[in-house]
Amino acid sequence: MDADALFTGWEPILRILVVGTAAYVALVIVLRASGKRTLSKLNAFDLVVTVAIGSTFSSILTSKDLALAEGVAALALLVGLQYAVTFLSVRIGAVDRLVKSEPSLLLKDGEPLSGALRQQRVTQEELLAAIRTSGGAELSDAAFVVLESDGSLSAVLKG
Repeated sequence: MDADALFTGWEPILRILVVGTAAYVALVIVLRASGKRTLSKLNAFDLVVTVAIGSTFSSILTSKDLALAEGVAALALLVGLQYAVTFLSVRIGAVDRLVKSEPSLLLKDGEPLSGALRQQRVTQEELLAAIRTSGGAELSDAAFVVLESDGSLSAVLKG
């Protein structure tokens, strides 16, 4: 095994500590300036942006070829684009439909909707878990169960 695979010196470690701290501070500032929605659990689009932010932050920490200013610019771009898309989606229905999925009804009056379950790849056991979380015990206890646009299951119990 090559010794460089284990330790290449203190300079790369010092770079990660300094650049990582600065990038972290910059990321916190950019995220705070952009508002609460940037890292919310709302839809697939938000998840993609969150993963891209994490990947960019990782590149800033580990890539010697990426300057801190370039990495911070990339983070700001991702957050800015997220802000722009959410700003537009609140105001323009077509943009909202483009970036968000609609909730799906999976169970109605205690009866699972098998086509919807199959299409959304949800099992009856997952329906039961959502019903139990809401205080029910079995499928017949639920008025309906919905797969929300953020991927969570919401159950509303009967009267």
